[in-house]
Amino acid sequence: MSKKYRLSGWMIWAGALALLVAGMSMSPVANLAASETSAYSELRAFSEVLSLVEENYVNKVDAKKLIRGAIRGMLRTLDPHTTYLNPEFFKEMQVETTGRFGGLGVEISIRDGVLTVVTPIEDTPAYKAGVQAGDQIILIEEEPTKDLLLQEIVKKLRGKPGTKVKITVRRKGEKEPIPFTITRQIIRIKSVRSRMLEDDIAYIRVRSFQNGTGREVKDALSSLEGEGAKALVLDLRNNPGGLLSQAVSVSDIFLKAGSLIVYTKGRMTDQEHRFTSTHEVPGGEIPMAVLVNAGSASASEIVAGALQDLERAKLIGVKTFGKGSVQTVVPLSDGSGLRLTTALYFTPKGRRIQGEGIEPDIVSEVERGSGPMRAVREKDLPGHLPGEAEKEAEKEDKGAGDAQAGPAKSPDEEQKDTQLERAVKYLKEAFLDKKMEA
Repeated sequence: MSKKYRLSGWMIWAGALALLVAGMSMSPVANLAASETSAYSELRAFSEVLSLVEENYVNKVDAKKLIRGAIRGMLRTLDPHTTYLNPEFFKEMQVETTGRFGGLGVEISIRDGVLTVVTPIEDTPAYKAGVQAGDQIILIEEEPTKDLLLQEIVKKLRGKPGTKVKITVRRKGEKEPIPFTITRQIIRIKSVRSRMLEDDIAYIRVRSFQNGTGREVKDALSSLEGEGAKALVLDLRNNPGGLLSQAVSVSDIFLKAGSLIVYTKGRMTDQEHRFTSTHEVPGGEIPMAVLVNAGSASASEIVAGALQDLERAKLIGVKTFGKGSVQTVVPLSDGSGLRLTTALYFTPKGRRIQGEGIEPDIVSEVERGSGPMRAVREKDLPGHLPGEAEKEAEKEDKGAGDAQAGPAKSPDEEQKDTQLERAVKYLKEAFLDKKMEA
């Protein structure tokens, strides 16, 4: 016996919305071709499904939940950095660049549907507990993470300081999953650390690019030069990025006025920007080397690419992450937000960062007793925007340059840091020893 399904006002509402959107797309402001507007006719099918589910699904449904789910599903067909932020997560996102929040202290991403640690942040609970880059978090409090949204995972990991959360990770080379019970803390990320190394070589580590990072680097450099620093190692390893303005600010410290730092290209002309250095500063002459690895992403790659292209510094380490896309955050009327990829970053010489990363001038890997493990990079994320030479890059990744795994330990710990040693050796041979001979 056939059943007649009743269509509710939602169908009328969605159909009207389809006509409205199509009408908007025909306007000169939107500047879309007429052929593109046909896509919005698919909203008719959406309105039918929405109405049928609302009226006939076995359990009563929340229409708002359905629509938000549809938005998330739509955005999942794009790149992994384009996401819908409900009001709660939109507010949470605004906290991320302040350098202070509650949680474990890990940078995470979804890779092949599995929650994966990009890097643990130094001196945080996760780092001290032994969580490593490349670890796959398969359980949070015995609940599987598979198919959870990244925003939902962040909510589960963050919580009241002093409370504990149990995570279970799968690690390459280990037969059994590894459980960690970690106590949440207020994560205060000091973005810059500095100290003097041997032979009057200064060391500045930038952990992330947040408010004030440029000023912190400038102050640290000034202090170290006051102690007699004659060369500098700038450490950007496992730096996941942050604010574009601070990447420009840090680059500006080491470049001559008028130097192009980075530029962007997007579909719309208002997404095309050029960022140049603005003034001469003391750091513009000090010899330097920059440390990078597979955990150096986004803003880190902007700085590294600019200093390399302008022949201001040698890059030492392994190829960077390859996240070179611009996300524009658009507030929506209900307090939620849309994080939308709108442009790509290019280095001063026109090299595309997205999906390709920055190759170091001197390849140097960290020695590890447990053997190599493949690093997670932007091109490994499902739905990523591919680089122009991705096939060639994948072939290269099968070589030794892809063996970088896990975070470089804190420079304050006693350990063999072969990359740092290589940077010191380079600066001594290229600059300091020559001055002594002269």
